[in-house]
Amino acid sequence: MFVEILKSKIHRVSVTESNLNYVGSIAIDQDLMDAANIIENEKVQVLNLNNGERFETYVIKGLRGSGEICLNGAAARKVLVGDILLIMSYASMDFEEAKSFTPSLIFPDTRTNKLI
Repeated sequence: MFVEILKSKIHRVSVTESNLNYVGSIAIDQDLMDAANIIENEKVQVLNLNNGERFETYVIKGLRGSGEICLNGAAARKVLVGDILLIMSYASMDFEEAKSFTPSLIFPDTRTNKLI
């Protein structure tokens, strides 16, 4: 049996930009991607703590070291600059393997989106 479990979580980052006129996705600072073990094109769930929105999109690389969190395309309508987000990805794995799996959780500085 396989179960879907939390693989990665970026806890409490601020939206730095939204761009409606883009194909879609969320741009995330590459330092945050690396720390959270998230790769480009990976599907993520985004939770907006300011308005309760929950949606899925895919990740593109943001500028390394910039603190960038930019929502693009339709997702840009679900956020405002300054909103606080949780960004999570999941993995499907064998039930026994899942029991001992440890997700990558990071807690950046919400004001700068930089790693603490």
